[in-house]
Amino acid sequence: MADTIDPERRSRNMAKIKGRDTKPELRLRSALHRMGLRFRVCRKDLPGKPDVVFPRHRLAVQVRGCFWHQHEGCTAGRLPRSNLDYWRPKLEGNVRRDAEKDEALRALGWRVLVVWECELKTDEGLAETVQRVLDALGR
Repeated sequence: MADTIDPERRSRNMAKIKGRDTKPELRLRSALHRMGLRFRVCRKDLPGKPDVVFPRHRLAVQVRGCFWHQHEGCTAGRLPRSNLDYWRPKLEGNVRRDAEKDEALRALGWRVLVVWECELKTDEGLAETVQRVLDALGR
């Protein structure tokens, strides 16, 4: 199946995709902040620029989009049916890079907690994710 829109419009659409301050990130950060937790956001001096960082606890929280980071077992994490020559290497590269950055963080003594977009869609999922963060912080 061929792409249904022209390359120029596809490029404009792709350029609008945000790399930080996404809805799932903001939802998690807001919930953590309401609980009185203080953290840093997108620390550029750390591998992979973790989305939420608790420096004193050496905990890095990565909020990953199910599609862009190929969440296994999630319906949103499927490969598109069209233009596989483009999408497969792009998405596999994201997954490979995620693993490399997570390993680099661990090598520096950081703990990494991965949170998936689909886990933050419901209030129950958000509450469970916040509890995972609290558990990782020892609270």
